[in-house]
Amino acid sequence: MLDLWSLRVLLEVGRHGSFSAAAEALSMTQPAVSRQIATLERRTGVRLFHRRPRGVQPTEAGLAAMEQAAAVVDGMSLFETRLRAFAAAESGRVRVAAFPSAATRFVPESFRRFTATHPDVELSLTVGERGDARLLEGAIDVALVTSWDADPDPGLETLFLFDDEPMVALPADHPLASQEQVRLADLAAEHWIDGTHPDCLGPAAELSAAMGGPPKITHLCDDWNGRQGLVAAGVGVMLYPSIAGRSVRSDIRLAHPSPALPARRISAAVLPADGRPPAVSAYLDVLRAMSAAYGRTAPTSRLP
Repeated sequence: MLDLWSLRVLLEVGRHGSFSAAAEALSMTQPAVSRQIATLERRTGVRLFHRRPRGVQPTEAGLAAMEQAAAVVDGMSLFETRLRAFAAAESGRVRVAAFPSAATRFVPESFRRFTATHPDVELSLTVGERGDARLLEGAIDVALVTSWDADPDPGLETLFLFDDEPMVALPADHPLASQEQVRLADLAAEHWIDGTHPDCLGPAAELSAAMGGPPKITHLCDDWNGRQGLVAAGVGVMLYPSIAGRSVRSDIRLAHPSPALPARRISAAVLPADGRPPAVSAYLDVLRAMSAAYGRTAPTSRLP
């Protein structure tokens, strides 16, 4: 089998029309170049160059060989360039799975920031199904999960991002809508809107204790926009996670519940660092940088 260096020598000799000029371009000696071409001719069984008093000239077979060699060398250069791009997180893809409220603002904003510095990395998003189980299958690269979910597979790493504090969403014309803090006991008679886990009322015990009884759940809606529409129409109230706070409708008001309800921990489930593409690690850095704007973060937490 011919080696790549022999093909490079062939091309330089053909381009310069001289063994000595090719040797200078390749930082070789003239006899070494001559031997390299002679070895190529012996292996292929054809003469590649006519030896002339003032240089060499490619034969018809030599011209064909140079054309093929150029394609091989260019292809190898592209191969090396693409692999270096993957190693530097300049290429590849990052496939993200998220729950609905995370997809309202947090994930789109992370995509915008990531693309600004890694424009050639392909991003994709899957919403609605818990994604950490698909990580081990190789179907996704990052799964946003909450502490309300079961623990991810022990073969994965769970990287803490921030604590997501629930707020109360009220219609803009609600009597309590102007207050920054609302007593949950004052909402005991309200109709409540619940949704799909983990965008739901969460652990019911704390909410029930604060209101003096369980919430009156009269509306079940899996669609995030639909739930906001129900609140805006004045047919009910709901808990609103801080991860989606920036995307709240203008006809909805948010208030801090009193007493405060337990926060849910938002984390990114990923493969261990030794099996993680560089582009995925770069995306995790973006998530971590954004976390402080969305909830309480742990100052000591670090992404590998």
